[in-house]
Amino acid sequence: MEPLTIGYIALPVALFLLAMRVPIAAALGVVASVGIFVIFAWRPGADFQPEYAWQPTFSLLIKSPFAFITSYTLSTVPLFIFMGHISYEAGFTTDIYRAARLWLSKLKGGVAMASIVGCGGFSAITGSSVACAAAMGRIAIPEMLKFGYSKPLATGSVAIGGTLGSLIPPSVLFILYGIFAEQSIAKLFIAAIIPGLLSLFAYIVVIYIWVSLKPDAAPVPEETVTRADRMSALGRCWAIVLLFVVVIGGIYAGFFTPTEAAGIGAAASLVLGLVLGRLKTSNIGSALKETVYQSSMIFAIAIGGKLFVNFIALTGMAASITALIDGSGASVVVVIGLMVVMYIFLGMFLDPIGIILLTLPLTIPIVEAFGFSLIWFGVVVIKLLEIGLVTPPIGLN
Repeated sequence: MEPLTIGYIALPVALFLLAMRVPIAAALGVVASVGIFVIFAWRPGADFQPEYAWQPTFSLLIKSPFAFITSYTLSTVPLFIFMGHISYEAGFTTDIYRAARLWLSKLKGGVAMASIVGCGGFSAITGSSVACAAAMGRIAIPEMLKFGYSKPLATGSVAIGGTLGSLIPPSVLFILYGIFAEQSIAKLFIAAIIPGLLSLFAYIVVIYIWVSLKPDAAPVPEETVTRADRMSALGRCWAIVLLFVVVIGGIYAGFFTPTEAAGIGAAASLVLGLVLGRLKTSNIGSALKETVYQSSMIFAIAIGGKLFVNFIALTGMAASITALIDGSGASVVVVIGLMVVMYIFLGMFLDPIGIILLTLPLTIPIVEAFGFSLIWFGVVVIKLLEIGLVTPPIGLN
């Protein structure tokens, strides 16, 4: 059987398994493993000979994931996740939310706007959208409900604000994209700063329009906030600002690589928390536990994705699809538009990490064929995945 035929059979099988809620790591890993075995066992023009497939299949299944998972760049993921959880346990994220709430207290919808700003601050020291939404949800939603905000506005603002964790650096999705697309993670981080800030501003504008049309959704809190209160709250944000400047500023200035920045940021957040007396042994233990849990999940998905990438490479599907699109004469706008629709549709049902690992082997060759920057394409993809994080029926955030 032709490898290309095997690929075109395996791809819908993988999508079906994902639609059936089979864990992403298992779905991609199993389909890729079986597909690789069939390719080696069923050579074009020959009979099915499984005895010739065991050794090359197992060799690929063992060596490729091990080389990938032990890569120096991938160590960035648990370090950034640890920095985010330590900062949350130390209350640094609460500080920036409280400062934003006090400074915006007199505005209609000010507490919801503060939630967006708080999510932006949390995103600046961690790389997970879901973690950002979960952490800020525990802080901001009870606060908004206490002030009489409507539940749709309270939950919606945190859910959409949490998506900033994917776009504002550092971002786990950008790290994985950079590894699989073989692009500079530092350049991806820098490229995402302005789109991230524009998204944050746009979300605030939407809240303003929402509360203007529905004033009952966001009563103005009846509390007395003095200038001293605002300045005091702002002064407590120095720790999170320092962490962001050290990590992103260090990368931008070329003082260290993203991996080194992750290590420095993780160590700095731990030291700041201990020196300021805001961390206990239980807090550190909780941060480590969450870091291990999230990192293990991401690494398992990444291994399945790596096997799937190898499988797609063996089938020649990417080259076939690129040639098909090139021969169709479709315009650049049509091709990019179809990719946008595809990413938004997949985002309605699947985890962002799984979508990246499932689609990049097919979309990157197409983007390269049209001469687009893969840095630009990376920012576009992550923004589309943000939309998926809040789009029914799943909407992980």
